[in-house]
Amino acid sequence: MKIATMATGGIGGFLAVRLTQAGHQVATIARGAHLSAIRENGLTLNAPDGDEGATTITPWIATDDPAQVGPVDAIVFGVKGNALESAAAACLPMIGPDTVVIPFLNGVEAADRLLGILPEHSVAKGVAHISTTISAPGVIQQVGTFNRFVFAERDSRRSARIDALRSAFNAAGASSPATMNIDRELWSKFVLFSAMSGITAAARCRIGDVLEQPPLAELFQAVVAETAAVARARGVALPSTAEQDTWRIVLGLPKDMRASTAIDVEAGRPLEIDWVSGAVPRLAQEVGLSAPANSMLYAVLLPHKGGKGS
Repeated sequence: MKIATMATGGIGGFLAVRLTQAGHQVATIARGAHLSAIRENGLTLNAPDGDEGATTITPWIATDDPAQVGPVDAIVFGVKGNALESAAAACLPMIGPDTVVIPFLNGVEAADRLLGILPEHSVAKGVAHISTTISAPGVIQQVGTFNRFVFAERDSRRSARIDALRSAFNAAGASSPATMNIDRELWSKFVLFSAMSGITAAARCRIGDVLEQPPLAELFQAVVAETAAVARARGVALPSTAEQDTWRIVLGLPKDMRASTAIDVEAGRPLEIDWVSGAVPRLAQEVGLSAPANSMLYAVLLPHKGGKGS
């Protein structure tokens, strides 16, 4: 298959290495020092100790101009929420008659936003469960051994192109189970991430602090409950035990874990809070609900939304 990663950050980089190893033609869209390093030295994935160690591949194409790539079978779309519009427009030269675009972004609105820019038939839905980051230009670091990429057509119907891409992922060592309800998958992650993102960023803390400080634990559970309530009010078939299941997941997380939002606050980078803490009250209002805990976290983070230059 011909596959493009837009852009080649933690998620795109992981998949680019795995899929190239499996024999697929992968175009890596990147920029700056990261792109220069990929062109000069290849793209390296550092897997956890005990796995495969460091793996370096030479992409089919490494560029900052998608027009150089041309139409592909699939686009792994993994940019920050704030960059969605510009990145989506840049993807247009890579869209062919049956190209599928899989958005792996935080939040639950990426596919709807892409529909305003890309052809309707190209847009699918996806959710990624993996911890990866760019540790140095041209180098992707995976934290932990888990990886799970769930995607489907927007209505969750089965299709040949989704089946083909899932088979490619699985054969490359990137776990991609089938789903009959992609919206439930998206919201199940969002229920956890809305709390993880908002609280570890606003409180400048880690999961261990949440578990050790009862007021933080109560706030975390309040955010989870609000987000789950919004999902159900919007017709998403979350299980009745979603809140309890989410808290059990939290209890098993590494104590030093925190969301990417918290790391971005610390580094002075722009925040995608409009699509996380800010999204919950906005989506709640559409169905006649309120989300005061999420609204409070959004307000606390708002002064940092633009990063150091704001």
